Amino acid sequence: MKENRTSLTLVKKRCLSCGDKKVIGRRRYCSPECRQQLFRRLHILTGLLRALETKCATFFFTDSSLILDIKPKGSNKVYRFLYQRSQRQKPSQALYYLIDELGSIWWDNKKRTGKRYQASQQVLNRAIKDNISPESVIPVEIKSPARVKKFLVSLDLTHNDLQSNRATQTVKSAYRKQALKHHPDRGGNSDEFRKINNAYHELINWLKSPTFQVRKGIPGKWYFDGKKWKTPLPVSF
Repeated sequence: MKENRTSLTLVKKRCLSCGDKKVIGRRRYCSPECRQQLFRRLHILTGLLRALETKCATFFFTDSSLILDIKPKGSNKVYRFLYQRSQRQKPSQALYYLIDELGSIWWDNKKRTGKRYQASQQVLNRAIKDNISPESVIPVEIKSPARVKKFLVSLDLTHNDLQSNRATQTVKSAYRKQALKHHPDRGGNSDEFRKINNAYHELINWLKSPTFQVRKGIPGKWYFDGKKWKTPLPVSF
């Protein structure tokens, strides 16, 4: 596990599992099989992290490397493990080899000493760095308006438009624009006009009593909270 000297630039806009196939629309994986393969690896990794008494961890990959950061319970240190992968090697495959290597170290020392703590220390001693900022594994929360996606699409708006100080004015302006464009008296489609009118009233009602979806995680990285994995948040949000 030698440290890669190249920049650890996060992979963007790709399958969260294989990383080398662009996905369409809001999909996050190139196929169900690709997703399942990564989740099987993460399930195995969870067992190792629990053996190491992990408080939290992150996992991400670049075009040439796979990076695993671990913060044990009761420690202020974050330990980084890096696995260099070939261009043809999927991140899930690289993750499997890294887990196998670290797991073998843990079990060999556990059998030899009979002590879990010493086995864990031997694994942590293999980290390429132990001075990673603890802030790198602290999750953030992002809020987005709930149950309004289709109404936003009808008025050509975004979630951010509903969270601005001029949200009501923005919705009204967008409604007028789309209503003029699709009004039946101007040759527009009546069904489309009704949909726009409904979207306007739904968004105005939402602004009176807004509800949000809250996502917790880390931009560009898989995040382990001590119990389960959370998918990466968007790198830009």
